[in-house]
Parts: sequence; structure tokens; C-alpha cells
Amino acid sequence: MKLATTDTSLIAGKYIPSNPDNVLWGEIPSSKDGAIARLTSGEIVTIDTVSHEGMMEDQGRDPATWFASRGVDPSLIPNDVIDIARDFKGRNAESDGPHIVTGPIEIVDAHPGDIIKVDFLVLEPRVPFGVVSSRHGFGALAGEYPTATHPPLGDPAIEAPGMVCVMCELDLRSAIPQITIQPRGGTPPLQFPFAPFLGLIGVTPDSTSRLNSIPPGDFGGNMDIRNLVVGSSLYLPVQVPGAGLFMGDPHFAQGHGEVALTAVEASLRATLMITLIKADRAKQILGSLTRPFAEDDSYWYCVGMDRDLNTAMRSAVREAVRFINERFGIQTEEAVAYLSAATDFVVTQVVDDVKGVHCQIRKADFRSYSS
Repeated sequence: MKLATTDTSLIAGKYIPSNPDNVLWGEIPSSKDGAIARLTSGEIVTIDTVSHEGMMEDQGRDPATWFASRGVDPSLIPNDVIDIARDFKGRNAESDGPHIVTGPIEIVDAHPGDIIKVDFLVLEPRVPFGVVSSRHGFGALAGEYPTATHPPLGDPAIEAPGMVCVMCELDLRSAIPQITIQPRGGTPPLQFPFAPFLGLIGVTPDSTSRLNSIPPGDFGGNMDIRNLVVGSSLYLPVQVPGAGLFMGDPHFAQGHGEVALTAVEASLRATLMITLIKADRAKQILGSLTRPFAEDDSYWYCVGMDRDLNTAMRSAVREAVRFINERFGIQTEEAVAYLSAATDFVVTQVVDDVKGVHCQIRKADFRSYSS
């Protein structure tokens, strides 16, 4: 594997860059926002997504200087990262989220009741480094770690107290690229596989005002489902005419739960196929779906979300029961018994205000049922 080329003329199909004119910073689109591009059903599109780490106000909003202070060659920083940090206007650093959100993208003939299917075809690294950060009073240990006065790991002239940013390196030389965290004190490095996905992807909610980019919802958004890797598919119920697809928050890897504030935040080039499933057909294959749903070759993923983790768990159970009821005609008594005996309910993340739990339903268990 290599880093995504900067020569975009080599990209087949439609290409959408991220630049100050076609991104939002810390907000997701509203129904009033005009589309930055149009796609028809079945079209393949490539988007250069941008990570916000190194761009934030508590990092100086100067990615060249911040990354240089962490030993990164400035020539490795994508131009769009520099341009957005310097030229984006209208950001409220006190109230907006952190994410660079590319969109909205109109899907021709999409209407409420329809479903947008996103197939993840290719996810390529744009940089050989990433950042895991803990700050802003979020995370599994909020109020305990880091404290408001915790010294930064980097240059205190650039980084604010209470912020802990750990650098990661991406080694592309092996068959399965590896990510390395080098602990301080001379101890051996920690290594784990490169498993890229988009933490934030959704359709525009039915709102005339832009929403903060942090909480996910029935429209998708900042769900941080690490299973949405290459080969998986995500289904999003359309909320407004044209769908208004958006995406961002690219990750090199994440553990279930995402217990710091972030995963390995790093810019990716994402190649996706977008399919519009009209309402009648959507009802046949997905039933009365009103929230995100995903699948890969091995599993179906039913999603539950709420500010309370216990409520999110119950929501995921209800959604899994609904799916089994409607897809296979299995009644609730047997569905709940099966879910309790054979499926895993996984904490997706606990850091996005609205927490997530998703159920992993094994497809092989339903081999006796027709697809």
C-alpha cells in the first residue's frame, strides 16, 4: 500500500476535494444548504477527507507549525489541511464541534422514505501519521483524565493545558500496514493494524439550522462505527429531498468504545459507490428502517444511540428485534432468545455526547432462510 497520490487526474469517476468552499467545520448541513456536487444512483465518487487534528484552536490553528513541533515533515501535510485552517470563515470555536465535514452532496431523485446505500470501496491514507487525543472533558474518564491542568505532551507554547495528543506512525511496508505508538521512557513500541474507516457519514437531517457535528442521530453523522471498513455497506434513511450526503472524521483505526476523546485521527481518500434505494424496495429489504443500518459479508449491524448508554443498549436490542421480525418473520419471543444466546452487543463509542451500541447479527445463523 502507498499514500494516496496528489495527482487527482488519475482518479476514475467523480472526484470531490475538500477545501474552504465545500466543507463545514464543526457543523453538519441543514436543509437550507446548497449541494456541493450531484450524484446519480450507482455512481462512484472519490472524496479527499480531512482530519481536524493539528488544525484546532487549542493547537494554534496552524497545522504546519503544530505538526512540525511533533517532528512531522511539513511537506507531508496536505494542502487542503493548510488551506482550511487558514481560510475557513464562520467557525465558532466555543460552540462548534471539531470535525471537517465535506458536503452536502445531492443524490438525484432521493426523497424522504428512500434509503441511501453507501458501499465502501477503497480507503487510502493521505498521510503517514495520525493523532489520538484526550481533552475537552470528554471520554470514558471525563473529569478524571486528563485534568484541566494536565501538562501537554508537546510544546506548551503551542498546546493548551488539559490536552493530551499522542502521535502515531503508519508503516505501509508490510502486507498488513501497521500503526505504531512509541511510549515514552524507552519501552518497546505498541503496534496494531491499520483499519481505516470514516467516523462521520450521514444524510442531512430535517432541520433548517445546522447541527453540531459531535452527536450522531437517525441521520447518521458522527457514529464512529469501526466496522464500516472496505467491503462494508451503510444504509441511511433519507430525511430531506436530495439526501444531502456528508462525511468526515477519517480514522486509521479505532477500538470499540473509543475511550479517549478520539481514535487515530488522520486524513483519508475515500472511494464510495452511492446507490439510491426507493421507498418500496427499501421496505422490502430493510422493513421500517428509520435509523442507520450496516452490513458486511459476515454480519448485519443494528444501531442504538442515546445520551444514556443503558438506553442506547435497549434501543439496539429493539432495533435488532425489529430487523429479525420484519426480515425473517421470526416472532419476538424467539428473536430475543436468539439475540441473547448468539449475538454480541458492542459499545460503539462513549465520547460523542450521544453514545452508541451496535448489535452484530451473524449472517451464517440464517443460512436456512432465503435472502
